[in-house]
Amino acid sequence: MTAKPKPSPLFLGIDTGGTYTDAVLWSEAGGPSGKVLAKAKALTTRHDLAVGISGAVDAVLEMAGTDPAAIKLVSMSTTLATNALVEGQGGRVALVMIGFAEGDLARDGLKAALGTDPVVFCPGGHDVHGNAAKLDLSGLEAALPELEKSVSGFAVCAYFATRNPAHELSARNLIRDRTGLPVTASHELSAKLGGPRRALTTLLNARLISMIDRLVAATEGFLAARGIAAPLMVVRGDGALVSAAFARQRPIETILSGPAASLVGARHMTGLDDAVVSDIGGTTTDVAVLDGGRPRLDPEGATVGGFRTMVEAVAMRTFGLGGDSEVALEDGVLSPKILLGPRRLVPLALAGMMHGEAVTAELERQLRAPNPGRMDGRLAVRTGVPERLAAGLTGAEAKLYELIGAVPQALDRLLTSNAQNATLNRLVSRGLVHIAGFTPSDAAHVLSKQANWDAAAARLGAELFARKRDGRGQFIAASPEAISERVLTALTRLSAEVILETAFAEDGLDGAATVAHALVQRAVDAHPGIARLSVALDRPVIGLGASAPLHYAGLAELVGNRCVVPQDTDVANALGAVVGQVRVSAEARVSQPKEGLFRVASGESVRDFNDEAAAIAAAEKDVRAIAAGRAKDAGTDSAEIEIASEYRVSTVEGQRMFIEAHVVAVASGRPRIAV
Repeated sequence: MTAKPKPSPLFLGIDTGGTYTDAVLWSEAGGPSGKVLAKAKALTTRHDLAVGISGAVDAVLEMAGTDPAAIKLVSMSTTLATNALVEGQGGRVALVMIGFAEGDLARDGLKAALGTDPVVFCPGGHDVHGNAAKLDLSGLEAALPELEKSVSGFAVCAYFATRNPAHELSARNLIRDRTGLPVTASHELSAKLGGPRRALTTLLNARLISMIDRLVAATEGFLAARGIAAPLMVVRGDGALVSAAFARQRPIETILSGPAASLVGARHMTGLDDAVVSDIGGTTTDVAVLDGGRPRLDPEGATVGGFRTMVEAVAMRTFGLGGDSEVALEDGVLSPKILLGPRRLVPLALAGMMHGEAVTAELERQLRAPNPGRMDGRLAVRTGVPERLAAGLTGAEAKLYELIGAVPQALDRLLTSNAQNATLNRLVSRGLVHIAGFTPSDAAHVLSKQANWDAAAARLGAELFARKRDGRGQFIAASPEAISERVLTALTRLSAEVILETAFAEDGLDGAATVAHALVQRAVDAHPGIARLSVALDRPVIGLGASAPLHYAGLAELVGNRCVVPQDTDVANALGAVVGQVRVSAEARVSQPKEGLFRVASGESVRDFNDEAAAIAAAEKDVRAIAAGRAKDAGTDSAEIEIASEYRVSTVEGQRMFIEAHVVAVASGRPRIAV
């Protein structure tokens, strides 16, 4: 009797984006690229992420007729962390700087990132060889009772902590013992030098912890309720997979998670080795380059929301441009241009679908007014996040927050002064309030190119926007259709600009944004001039995202090469999440504080040796063990480990002089699956 072949394991991919949560069920069977068995979308529900996740996953399970117990691996990508940094959102945290001066805040954008969050300076830190200065945490200890009431977590960065983390560990332990709040120490995230940028990375990580924790908890709760007993993985910003527990501790590494997963998915779906990949979502457009089938990585660290971090990630450029981008007008000119983003609004069509008459009645009231108002077509609504995340509001912020409810309210009735508008924007940046307004998604509804939300609310918003006046006092558009066409044309044109800007930047050209804008203006608009210009990419564009077939339909002529939109482009992130590998690294440095003494700094230990070879061997042994442990924590039991060493030496009077060695171990393997 012939035994029945074992069924191929099923993999569930989930992508939680700013607007939609996607799910895809994939099987390794069905050819070299496997097979997508079912895919579905549901609205991302920021107040309770489990609702959106369950909506997408339940639809996939129903379509495929699959027993949930047959799923052996669940993998998730997310744009929530990326969007939060682009939009300036996140929890309020306290930054603890050990051994730094206040002037260091001015470096690497740290002061801008800190904003109004508190900072505590403490004496201490180490030198380049790991020798300690005197540590004094009394100031921090005195501040903790007050800080505990007003922040959601702490970020700790000590001078040269990458060479000796002892002072960060002392501060971390003190904070955890006294407050019980989450603490991120900089040496846990990066082994690179550059204190202020390491502090920036740590600060952003601390801000994101509660957001990613809620996402993972919501996903785990949903999986348990459905009887899916499979490991949960999360895509990192370099496209690698890590366990959910790993991602909870290091959420900063999930910035560009969704875009990285989309690159993996784009390569998987098209088979193209060389391409520019442009992924348009509700909040952002993410552009990266595929070379030889692999995404380019950014050696300097990911840049998101204008901040250069120390997170190794795909060399992705993220722009605040998407289907839900805020539509505005250029100020102070006779013929104003349409401006898009970078802020995301809740589309009026979506708000109308969710809240019905509460939205349309306000829009109709504003349309009945004889003259257009500055705040027409704008409403405010609470995001529904837990109340504890509203800690630390000023009196004005708390008062306005109290007035805003779960039902959208028109801004012309809610706000009574210009000062309140600034207050409202601060509530939005904290992630406590959403603004609803006219977006490209609404324009698509007006033109019947999108039909999943409330087209009537979208049309009302377009009518209100068309009534705005230019510098001559004339309406900017004759009809809702006319303004909607302008908005969609602007989005396609700006998409071409950001794709070309990325290409120029990858080629090392300065002022890439200016060059891209000028070339699009001259080449695309065919402006007459003595110098005739044209521009063409050397590789095709892969267009990803649910709205890519709409917004990228006219892209090819703007970028001078074909645009490929794959069949499953709408779930590229979710698909990319399940076809990746676990990959983690560990680093050690060997320095020579004085002749004949070799100091090894690896993980959280610092050891001295009298022999260079012994020190290097110890460093290699350490990083192998650390990488193996991290790989296991990250979710693989079959990691292959590669070790590379880089030496800095000099020659003095013909004699070799050791300066420093950098030892890196990289562990990679397929994620473990349920038995």
